[in-house]
Amino acid sequence: VKHKQDRATLLAIAAEEERHAAVFAAHTGSSIQLNRFKMTCYRLLARVLGYTFALKWLEGGEDKTIACYQANLETFPELKQIIAEEEQHEQKLISILDEERLHYVGDMVLGMNDALVELTGALAGYTLAMQNTQVIAMAGLITGVSATLSMTASGYLSSREAGNKNARRSALYTGAAYLLTVAILILPFLLMPAPAYLGALCLTLLLAVLIIAAFNYYISVAKGRPFRKNFLTMVGISLGVACISFGIGLLVK
Repeated sequence: VKHKQDRATLLAIAAEEERHAAVFAAHTGSSIQLNRFKMTCYRLLARVLGYTFALKWLEGGEDKTIACYQANLETFPELKQIIAEEEQHEQKLISILDEERLHYVGDMVLGMNDALVELTGALAGYTLAMQNTQVIAMAGLITGVSATLSMTASGYLSSREAGNKNARRSALYTGAAYLLTVAILILPFLLMPAPAYLGALCLTLLLAVLIIAAFNYYISVAKGRPFRKNFLTMVGISLGVACISFGIGLLVK
């Protein structure tokens, strides 16, 4: 971890957990060995989704651990102090983590949400108007790439006007989220045969819901926001626009 404050935070958490392990080792007479496979998985998770997400995701399992500690308080009185530290100190430390990518969550949400609404609507409209997966994929790709460039440029200008010193990086996060979403949504039309346009549309809508679920889960863990409310709102908007566009495509056809 490059950020000095975050590194100090993580080392403080590690030292506290080591003290807890020493308490248990004193009772059991043995210490737990490092599981290298788990360590590799957690490091990969931190690399891909960020160390703030990885740490908070690990802390999500603390409720069961604390319940186990509370059930054994009479046998091991020192667990009371460990519980207090687990409930207060670690969460306080975690809350001050300041990972760069979390600053641009709003930009990623903007890019992803705009792509989901615009492209699911466009693909739904194209499906009935064109009725050929290859033609729909071509039109969707042109629409998606053009919209990505437009969205990136608009994001840059908007951030610059707002006085954001990192306007370029903000715009890149917006554009990257948009382009990745476009690629995933168009994939079913590229892979399925020409007559299977309705099946490709259904698969695209399913992928849209999965993207929304995955991203909202990430936000709920990394930033402590409610999952269900945000998920249902985004799904309702995206599928609602798709239904309207599907009707427009039918009228145009």
